Amino acid sequence: MPSIDYALAEYSELFMLLAAFAYTVAFLAFTWDLAKSSKTIQAVESKLSEQKAGAPVPAHAGASARSGRAGSDTYLADGNVRGWDTDGTAADGGAVAQTADASMGYVGARRNTARVGVALTILGALIHTAAVVTRGLAAHRVPWGNMYEFCTTGALVVAIVFLLVLLKRDLRFLGTFVLALILTMMMVATIGFPTPVAHLIPALQSYWLIIHVSVAVIASALFTLTFAMSVLQLLQADRESKIRAGGTSKLTFLRIVPSAQALENFAYRINAVAFVLWTFTLMAGSVWAEQAWGRYWGWDTKEVWTFVIWVVYAGYLHARATRGWTGTRAAWLSIVGYLCVVFNFTIVNVFFAGLHSYSGV
Repeated sequence: MPSIDYALAEYSELFMLLAAFAYTVAFLAFTWDLAKSSKTIQAVESKLSEQKAGAPVPAHAGASARSGRAGSDTYLADGNVRGWDTDGTAADGGAVAQTADASMGYVGARRNTARVGVALTILGALIHTAAVVTRGLAAHRVPWGNMYEFCTTGALVVAIVFLLVLLKRDLRFLGTFVLALILTMMMVATIGFPTPVAHLIPALQSYWLIIHVSVAVIASALFTLTFAMSVLQLLQADRESKIRAGGTSKLTFLRIVPSAQALENFAYRINAVAFVLWTFTLMAGSVWAEQAWGRYWGWDTKEVWTFVIWVVYAGYLHARATRGWTGTRAAWLSIVGYLCVVFNFTIVNVFFAGLHSYSGV
């Protein structure tokens, strides 16, 4: 068996720290973008109030309209502001609704701070990839054989999935929440599960480790994205209900977030894909268990909770598709499913004895 390359292991830890730093600055950039957007919207609402009270239309109104840029701080020629209704359709006048449409794209000019956040996330993902790869090279195996490696690799996959989805949908409004989850996973790995580079125990020395765990990591990354979207959906639904009732919401940054319905629809599609991957994870795990222990299913704690997660997300997909469980109920089911995922990869691995108790802690 090849010896451990401890020099590469040290480089891996250095790369991991640099990636965490890049993610932290990206998190601050996305957060600043939300704060700036909130401030801009408040200023526009103040000007609209003045207009309704009989104040003159700002001088730059016509120029903004002629520029064709419809954003939270852009006036139309008639003095109104183009916003978006809660269903994601365009609406002119009255009040600013939200500056993201149903396709989850920012309306108008791209915000520089959001661009910086994306650029830093890409930089962090590249450095993070170097950290994970050097960890694997140091151990001469795939780098997900214990909780430290699973969390760090999982955080990388979350970042990569987020960046890939950005190619199709403008989810920069999720940046703050996704980066917060990535940083949490990296801190949990570093502080809670620090594990030196070592060879795998015999039970894990199988090609099924690559298949089973890699698919589980991808599914968990997708569940992480939908968790963030479901939390935002609940916040957006609360804001929309207050507006319908004639009230206001202090969470003005939600104006650059799509409607609760748009968030729910996209989260449902991602959860459907993740559920298929999780089903394969469950099946691959059973095949691996038969090869390693001579049985497909043995009611081990880890096996039970993997099945519990499958049942919860199956219930979520079925209830939303056939039973009309939409809105906040669907969001809460998605959140419960993700909490089961977290429980499975933390509490079960650490505190429950079983055949899967080789988390390296």
